[in-house]
Amino acid sequence: MAIAKSPSKLTLPKHNPGVATVVDYLIYKFPQIDASIWRQRAIDKKLHWHDGSVITLETLYQPQLRVYYYREVEKEPEIPFRETVIFQNEDILLAYKPHFLPVTPGGNYVNECLQNRLRKKTGIENLQALHRIDRVTAGLVMFSVNPETCHLYHQMFANRQMRKSYQAIAKIEEHCSEPRAGQQWEVINRLECAEPRFLMRIIEGESNSHSRIRCLDRFEDKALFELEPVTGRTHQLRVHMQSLGWPIINDRYYPVLQPESADNFAQPLQLLAQQLRFKDPVTGQPRTFHSGYEMNPATWL
Repeated sequence: MAIAKSPSKLTLPKHNPGVATVVDYLIYKFPQIDASIWRQRAIDKKLHWHDGSVITLETLYQPQLRVYYYREVEKEPEIPFRETVIFQNEDILLAYKPHFLPVTPGGNYVNECLQNRLRKKTGIENLQALHRIDRVTAGLVMFSVNPETCHLYHQMFANRQMRKSYQAIAKIEEHCSEPRAGQQWEVINRLECAEPRFLMRIIEGESNSHSRIRCLDRFEDKALFELEPVTGRTHQLRVHMQSLGWPIINDRYYPVLQPESADNFAQPLQLLAQQLRFKDPVTGQPRTFHSGYEMNPATWL
């Protein structure tokens, strides 16, 4: 059994979805976790409020209070790739995340995530991820080191003052149009959850997603793209590439959801969070950070 060293937390919504107790809400919120597990956690005193007081089976739902719990999984996968610290000062840390490693705990991953690895490596228990990239995506992730300035960097992301640049390799099918080096696209549409709910789809309606995409290079039946997300919807770049007719190589979700199986470490998603550019809200200094990697369609087999 793998048990998280640090607690996860969630804030109870202002509007009660129709439950009586906190445990009832956790069962409603996380249907993939058996109800008996949440009840046993309450019995074992593994649920508590912000002040440390225990949440029991009878504790009533209280809107907008924060609940803390410790995630558990029977067997946690190990990711055989290493992270790299790119930059660190008294306020922030930037690291390269390898494919398959989650940024923070989730799903079957409790302690095996970038945030926990970096906390152990640096000894900084306050280290906090400022944004996320998909588990199967590699590239740059930024962390707060100083709790006193953390909110300034959070605001920078929330206000879209961070310029992100990705690279992706796609295979060009015979029936699809062929992109030319230098060709650009502005993809603007509405993304909503599909079925199952971890997938996204494009629907009619007011736009809520925007990506800039440019073809950088061609090699035989593959092409290299630069992707700049203007907004940050779930799976946005993956869905937008598919919508142009060029799904990213080794994408197991788009255009067709593949059967669930163990990770194939030899076939990572060909998507890289390559660059971050921003004006540092603490120093006022313009900053640019690079992952240290370049994708090349000629070397992908």
